[in-house]
Amino acid sequence: MDIASLSIDSIREGLLSRRFSAAELAADALRFAEAANPETGAYLRFSPERALASARRVDERIARGEDPGPLAGVPVAVKDVILTKGVTTTCGSKLLAGYVPPYDATAVVRMEEAGGVILGKTNCDEFAMGSSTENSAFGPVRNPVALDRVPGGSSGGSAAAVAQGTAVVALGSDTGGSIRQPASFCGVVGVTPTYGRVSRFGLTAFASSLDHIGPFARNVKDAATLLRAIAGRDVRDSTSAGVPVPDYAALPGGGVKGLKLGLPREYLKDLKSETGALISGGVDAFQRLGCEVREISLPSTDYAIACYYIIATAEASSNLARFDGVRYTSRSASSETLADMYRNSRGEGFGAECKRRIMLGTYVLSAGYYDAYYLKAQKARALIAGDFARAFEEVDAIVAPVSPFPAFKLGEKVDDPLAMYLSDIYTITGSLAGIPCMSVPCGKTAGGLPVGMQILATHFGEPVMFRVASAFEQAGGVN
Repeated sequence: MDIASLSIDSIREGLLSRRFSAAELAADALRFAEAANPETGAYLRFSPERALASARRVDERIARGEDPGPLAGVPVAVKDVILTKGVTTTCGSKLLAGYVPPYDATAVVRMEEAGGVILGKTNCDEFAMGSSTENSAFGPVRNPVALDRVPGGSSGGSAAAVAQGTAVVALGSDTGGSIRQPASFCGVVGVTPTYGRVSRFGLTAFASSLDHIGPFARNVKDAATLLRAIAGRDVRDSTSAGVPVPDYAALPGGGVKGLKLGLPREYLKDLKSETGALISGGVDAFQRLGCEVREISLPSTDYAIACYYIIATAEASSNLARFDGVRYTSRSASSETLADMYRNSRGEGFGAECKRRIMLGTYVLSAGYYDAYYLKAQKARALIAGDFARAFEEVDAIVAPVSPFPAFKLGEKVDDPLAMYLSDIYTITGSLAGIPCMSVPCGKTAGGLPVGMQILATHFGEPVMFRVASAFEQAGGVN
């Protein structure tokens, strides 16, 4: 089987017509993924026993004449910050090397109940902190489109697996752009749902008020199908929303003629590269589809980077305090006192980027600085959310770039954290507002590097977002 060309629909058709079984598909997918992985390093580990057991359950459902589920037999990759019972989950960190969770994340449970088959866990920036997947303790991921370039981060392994074809869909996590930016860099679809749309139970916390779980796929319909399977209220996550979950995959039809799309002037004023030209071409494509495109203003955008890196690091400092060498983390062998154990375990276990963010977060939360930094950042966040709320009174959706540039070379920005942080300048605002956002392929540069277009909608406006993205995809993007 040509695993790299499969979609959710083609797998379902093949299973129901008995052209292949789920077990046969899982075995082929595992062989292909294991053989291709050395090229990109997208996977940290595979889970063949779990995959084959899940596939056999799908085959048994089909044999009994039951509905095998919307994800029946679909090979799935899961980012290594999402817990999987019995399968090592390291969050890309030496601190958790060898950690085997005793339970599954809710998103994983729902995905397998829908028939999904987990091939393995994907590489990521340590504790999801990074924009290039170069911060993993287990080595970087290479972009399958151009192996000398990064796949984006922090969900670079999941994006690379889907782009390489070793998984049909994948789960990633997004705090400030960690799904959309890798999707853009790798030329796939990536969705950050509304905050609370998908349960965070079992997602290792980075910044709790900003973290999302979301899907990667090679087309909009597959992303919509996976999101529906994992979305919905979860009593184990008090921040999950009790809002009905529509059938996203059945909604995108009907075209977009007459829809009002907003184009934020703050996002485009300094975008002069090939990326800007491709986004402009995407806007022209929407106009040909009958959309009304109007310029809008999001005036608080200039505060976004500072606001995000204060709030996110503050929450990271608090969340990562639990990784101290006492319970399930690795413990330093060179410690004579309790204080030494804490200090040495964390010092040896955390990488440079995690240490940088923990120190920043501890500083902004410290006595004398809380009001000056953290409180002001929360006020700025409210302004950013207010900008979007007013914009969606005028438009149905917003279109924007995902990143100021396409995938950069491995090592290019490692020694310049600020330049790395600026790669998220267009994705951070949507994360701070908690609205649904996605990246859809928008063409390639002259050098063949993919560029994504970002589509944003109001809270729980995923149906409109998918409708816009599907119309753009079916129209051939900028072509």
